[in-house]
Amino acid sequence: MILLMGAAGSGKSMQGHQLADEYGYAYISSGEVFRVLFTGRRRHEMLEGKLLSDGEVIRVIDRVLEFIDTKEQFILDGFPRTKSQVDWLLMQVESGRLELPVVVNLEVTDDVVRGRLKKRARLDDTDTAIAQRHSDYEAVTKPLLSYMKEKGMTVFSIDADGTPAQVHERIAQALKIEE
Repeated sequence: MILLMGAAGSGKSMQGHQLADEYGYAYISSGEVFRVLFTGRRRHEMLEGKLLSDGEVIRVIDRVLEFIDTKEQFILDGFPRTKSQVDWLLMQVESGRLELPVVVNLEVTDDVVRGRLKKRARLDDTDTAIAQRHSDYEAVTKPLLSYMKEKGMTVFSIDADGTPAQVHERIAQALKIEE
């Protein structure tokens, strides 16, 4: 299992799709799943950049994992985002349901992220939502990288400031994927 992490706009979705297409991996984007499944008030809050509760997120990811062969390599984009979610993932590893993941953290400057998010023009890419997601990532998700290392996960920090092809090559080299 490959966990794709990084701030909104770091290129997780683009890189996840490319890895999945090129190497035949299953690809799960938590953001795409949540945007499809959540409606009403919860969808409105998501579009404002507010995070879903750990319980909501874990229930959805748990169900989505039932649809793929978790013994094969797959990519999980945007999960976990909190310590509770990491702990749930580690319980799945301990139970034998999942293999210990490898983490690919896409690092990119704030200016590049803001430029990318403005270009993609999604409904939830307002200035307020972008600021909220960036703040949440810096305060909650980014610190998880050290915790994940402590728990035995290999974490690759990838410079995601470049063309998609350059970033893809950096990820393939880190993961030692044969072309």
